Amino acid sequence: MSLSDGMCQDSSVRTTHPSPPTVAATCDCQAIQPVVAPGLDGLALYTASSHLQRKLWLTLEAHHLAFQTQGSAFILLPENFAALGAVLDSFSTTERHEVLATPWHGGHPDPWHTAPLDQWLHRLTTPWFAEACQHIYFEVQPIVHLDRLEVYGHEALVRAHWAGQTLGAGPLLQAAATHGQARAFDAHARRNAITQVYPILPPGQRLFINFSPSVVYNPDICLQTTFEACRQVGADFSRLVFEVTESEAFPDLTLLRRILERYRAEGAQVALDDLGAGHTSLAYLAELQPDLVKLDRALIHGLHAADPRLALVQALITYAHDLDIRVVAEGIETAGELALVTALGSDYAQGYYLGRPATQPVEQLSSGALR
Repeated sequence: MSLSDGMCQDSSVRTTHPSPPTVAATCDCQAIQPVVAPGLDGLALYTASSHLQRKLWLTLEAHHLAFQTQGSAFILLPENFAALGAVLDSFSTTERHEVLATPWHGGHPDPWHTAPLDQWLHRLTTPWFAEACQHIYFEVQPIVHLDRLEVYGHEALVRAHWAGQTLGAGPLLQAAATHGQARAFDAHARRNAITQVYPILPPGQRLFINFSPSVVYNPDICLQTTFEACRQVGADFSRLVFEVTESEAFPDLTLLRRILERYRAEGAQVALDDLGAGHTSLAYLAELQPDLVKLDRALIHGLHAADPRLALVQALITYAHDLDIRVVAEGIETAGELALVTALGSDYAQGYYLGRPATQPVEQLSSGALR
């Protein structure tokens, strides 16, 4: 059962197909857009099956919510949006993806913005997203060269100031996905990491910049503004390391290889994150040949001399080195963990023991950092 099929039973609703949205002249990674379109008069709720449609109706009745009906859809007005969470709680996890919502404007549905109801709920509860994006800043965490015990570079970690609180990467990324702006936010964060952090980076150090490959559909188009930001601050591309996150959600290795090659063509290095977490496949190392790979913190946390994970960590480091790929051990929180990953041959290390995220990069390790 579709929204248009059910709602066309009512003569007051359009029966013709709407015109497709205008395609922007520039790539949609260029700018963050307002998150909720003005003039939202309500949400049209419906489901993909008659069984769930009846359950939705009974749920709305049980919560004493005022709604209108148009064909097979229930029109919930803004004054009842606060109850959307309770409505969703009545459905199982497997049922939720079939409960859909379409914005209602001026008595007509807007099917181009149809999404699961839980996504609309997150949109309505994160109205701060677009404005918070104008207040992003970065904390940086040092990555240490283990042979020389000096700072090799810093990873830029996105944050935002909003309404007197600090928003971390998790809430920002979730809100971006909820509002359908993951691509725009990823590009926005990359550009700002370069323009804000690179100018204050100590001489010779590298800047690690996170990016999600799933938001890059064409590297020649989507990465233009990233490279423009580099040129704007006079960045030496050899001091930039673009770090792939969420590679498990990006099975197209051919496109991922193109993306990494595009970064390398500018002179930058590339890294893969979370090796050993079940996300970054070992096959990716041989196929993509990154410059660096990061061992997931779950492999390192609590590592000790009798730990059965030692053999796995050793094997991953050896395999990477056989491919001429350098290794960063993440999540170092104790002297013991640092000693073990050093003995196992890791090239670099990162974690609270070596330095917590801070607003300013450090030139060298503090005298007590390795005690």
